Amino acid sequence: MSDPIAEQTNDRSAKTRQLLGMKGAAPGETSIWKIRLQLMKPITWIPLIWGVVCGAASGGEFSWTIDNIFKIATCMLLAGPLLAGYTQTINDFYDREIDAINEPYRPIPSGAISIPQVITQVVVLLLAGIAIAYGLDRWANHQFPTITCIA
Repeated sequence: MSDPIAEQTNDRSAKTRQLLGMKGAAPGETSIWKIRLQLMKPITWIPLIWGVVCGAASGGEFSWTIDNIFKIATCMLLAGPLLAGYTQTINDFYDREIDAINEPYRPIPSGAISIPQVITQVVVLLLAGIAIAYGLDRWANHQFPTITCIA
């Protein structure tokens, strides 16, 4: 006899893993926004966002003003969802044949999202990342667009 609570917990865990873009995910997501988020693999954003916080704190000149908090939040958005999401999405695009064998539940090989939708996502994430990087350069009054070049 199966335990319904254990099955529900396993199902919830599999759906969470799917949304975060981790192995052992549940198949069958239908919301395009959840599929797009899954392509961006949010689990990979954590070290990048943490790196922004640690970098700001270790600089020795950071003060907790509203302006600086907005700059840090903008850097976190740039490093995590936008540029890491861009690289994860483009990686899934190029790995679609391999994923069809090893991870057929992933959005592209499963057919949950079309190739034109993936390309649109890649372009939007890249352009948004470059635009925010340029905005950060302007905000910091850089003579040379350092952040934009790094992005």
